[in-house]
Amino acid sequence: MAEQHSSKSIMWVTIIIAIVLIAIIYPLTNKSFSSAANAGGGDDAAEVRIQPVAGFALAKADAGAATGAPKDGPTVYNTVCGACHNTGAAGAPKLDDKGAWAPRVGTGKEALYKSALGGKGAMPAKGGSSLSDDEIKGAVDYILSKVK
Repeated sequence: MAEQHSSKSIMWVTIIIAIVLIAIIYPLTNKSFSSAANAGGGDDAAEVRIQPVAGFALAKADAGAATGAPKDGPTVYNTVCGACHNTGAAGAPKLDDKGAWAPRVGTGKEALYKSALGGKGAMPAKGGSSLSDDEIKGAVDYILSKVK
C-alpha cells in the first residue's frame, strides 16, 4: 500500500508542477502579450519611426531665375560653376590648380567659352543652368583671372 500512496503523491506533484509551468510559460508565449518587439501590432508605426531624416533630389541649377538682372562672373561661378570646380567633382579642374588649367588656358578664351556654353566631358552645357551666354562668359573670364 505504501507504494500506491507514494506513486499517487508523485503523480499529483507532477501535475501541480506541470500546471505551474504552464501558468508561467503561457503568458510569455501568448500573442496578445505586448512586448517591445511586437508593440506595433502590425500597424505602420515602425515604418514611420525609421523614415530617413532628409530627402535628396537632384535639381537643375537655375541661378538666373532668382532675379531678372544679369549676374556677374563671380556670382555665376559661386552659384553654378563652383559646385564642381571648388571640389574637383567629376574630374573638373579645381580653381586653385593652375597646373590643371594651363593646357585649357593655352587653347584660348574662345575655346573655353565654347566648352562652357556647349558642355564638355561631365559638364553639361552652361553648367546645367539657364543662364545667358554673356553670364557664362563672365564666369569664364572670372576663372581665367584666377588661374593666370
